[in-house]
Amino acid sequence: MEPILTVLREGAPTRSERVFMLLAGIFLGALVMTNAIAGKFFVLFGQELSCGIIAYPVTFLATDLISELFGQKRANLVVKVGFVVSVFVTFVVWIATQAPIYERSPVDEASFNIVFGLLPGIVFGSMIAYLTAQLFDVHIFEFWRRLTNGRHLWLRNNGSTIISQLIDTVLVVTIALVIWPNVDGNNATTAIEWGTWRGIVIGQYFFKMGIALLDTPFFYLGTHYLRRWIAEGERSHLMQA
Repeated sequence: MEPILTVLREGAPTRSERVFMLLAGIFLGALVMTNAIAGKFFVLFGQELSCGIIAYPVTFLATDLISELFGQKRANLVVKVGFVVSVFVTFVVWIATQAPIYERSPVDEASFNIVFGLLPGIVFGSMIAYLTAQLFDVHIFEFWRRLTNGRHLWLRNNGSTIISQLIDTVLVVTIALVIWPNVDGNNATTAIEWGTWRGIVIGQYFFKMGIALLDTPFFYLGTHYLRRWIAEGERSHLMQA
C-alpha cells in the first residue's frame, strides 16, 4: 500500500478535516431538506411561502463559512457535489414513485405522490437556479474578500448572499412558472401573469434576504471560533511532530 494511503487510513482526522466535513454535511443536509419540505406552504404577512425557503438559506451560510475558512475551490467543490446529490435524490424519488405499491403499505400511493411527486418544471428550475446562484455566491464572496483585503466580514457575507438569493429566486420562479408551462406541451398548465410573478419573487426574496441578514452573527461566531479551534489543533500537531 502506498505510504500516503496508509497515513490516510490510520491517521486521525485533523480539526480542519472535521470542520470541513461538518460544514459540507450541514450544506448537503439543508439542500436535501429544502426539497423534502418544499411541498408545504405557509402564509407570512399575506404572502404564500414554501417551507423550503426555511432550510435553503442555510446552504449560503455554509458555503460562506467554507469559503472563508477553506477557500473558493473547496466551496465550489461542495456546491458541485450538492448538485450531484440533488440529481441522485431526484432519481431515487422518481424510482420510488414508479414502484408498484404493496396493498398493505401504511402510506397509500396517492398520499405518497402528493408529498414526493416530482413536478418537472419545478425540479428543472430549482436545479438550474441552485447551481447558478451558489456558484455566483462563492465567486462574489471571494471578490469582496479580495477587494477589502480580508476585512469587513459582514460585507462579503451579506453582499454575496443577498445578490445570489435574488438570482436564485428570479430563476426558479421564471423557469418553473413562466418558461416551463409554455414548453411542456401540457394544455392544463399555463404561465403565470407578470403581476403574480412579481408578487412571488418579491415575497420570497424579501423573506430569504431577512434570513440572510439574521445569519450574520452566526457567520461571525462560526468564523471566529472555528478558525481559532482549527489553529489550536494545528499548533498542537506541530508541537507533537
